[in-house]
Amino acid sequence: MFDLDRWREIFQSIGKNKLRTFLGAFTVALGIFIFTVLFGMGNGLKNTFDKFFSDDATNTIFVRAGNTSKAYKGFKEGRRIQFENEDLELLKKELGNKIEYLSARVYKTVQAKYKNESGSYTVRSVHPPHHFIEKTIIDQGRFIDENDIKNKTRVLVIGRLVEQDLFKNESALGKFLELNGLVYRVVGVFSDAGGDNEERNIYAPISTTQLIYKNTDDIDQIALTFNKSIGVSGAQKMVTDINKLLKEKHFVAKDDRSAIFVRSVFENYQQNMQLANVLQMIVLWIGIGTLFAGAISIGNIMVFVVKERTKELGIRKALGATPGSIVGLILQESIFITAIAGYIGILIAIFALGGIGGKLEDYFITNPQVSTSTIVSATIILILVGAIAGYIPARRAARIKPVVALSED
Repeated sequence: MFDLDRWREIFQSIGKNKLRTFLGAFTVALGIFIFTVLFGMGNGLKNTFDKFFSDDATNTIFVRAGNTSKAYKGFKEGRRIQFENEDLELLKKELGNKIEYLSARVYKTVQAKYKNESGSYTVRSVHPPHHFIEKTIIDQGRFIDENDIKNKTRVLVIGRLVEQDLFKNESALGKFLELNGLVYRVVGVFSDAGGDNEERNIYAPISTTQLIYKNTDDIDQIALTFNKSIGVSGAQKMVTDINKLLKEKHFVAKDDRSAIFVRSVFENYQQNMQLANVLQMIVLWIGIGTLFAGAISIGNIMVFVVKERTKELGIRKALGATPGSIVGLILQESIFITAIAGYIGILIAIFALGGIGGKLEDYFITNPQVSTSTIVSATIILILVGAIAGYIPARRAARIKPVVALSED
């Protein structure tokens, strides 16, 4: 129940110890401020990593070819490795259900033209699963499908900014776009979390590009996603297996590191997130340490409060006050001071994070905010800190014998 007299006593006690109360409260507020800001910065670092990797699925593996650095089985060093459609079939056969999505890539820079508008763009010729590997968002129409691959159709899926550049206020869907003098029909418009550079790309069926521009099965790059159920160790082994399979097929020495490059986005993502988590744990312990420093300060205040009110507390016990009521009074004052100071610190920290949030992207901090769950957790910590700070002096006050208390100067 709400006890008005008890609250009056608490405010009278605070009023008698204004400076000590302010210093203790300031320490708590500063501690929770530092904790909240640093925790928000840690979240901002994680947001930066998420943003950096948001362009592709995090379980993506990219494979590209280079030049051999060693002679092997009669082949000279410096030989250029050329991937072909057979390489995709080899990976499908050998890796089976470890692969989630698989696509080749062929790159071509083209001059695109629609009516009086034109521009230079990169065409990525791919297979239909590339839609999921690149996390492409279809805003209008559809992505390339298996019929496009089978029939080698002249269709395109263009980026949102390509549509803005060439079609202006028109919808590009169903219109015809000229690429290097050849006419294609636009069947889709996409957006991409990767930003402007990605949204100025154009997708085409790989079979169409191979027929028109090369009339071969050559491909520039292989992109795939692995089944996440295989875990981190499985993904690492898969990278090794891909390297081994392709080196054997293209007669590359096992220790030749410049002929075939296999890069896993997942490993980079995991390493960066682990770094962010370690930094956030350090921040967490720094914040908790600062809070306990505040608790010690509050505890010191309550020790002085108990000392100054020794006679009063003795009289209370002589009149029948229970130890529990005395402990409750001291704890309530301690928790009240800590909670008010903590809330002020949290509010200032939230406003500070909101004010500087957009100014730290150059320092790899994106949207440094704290979640509701973090605020709730911080509140619980505050209550515990306040209770710890007040318990020891409260227990001392509850043990005071009336005769001893009344005889003290």
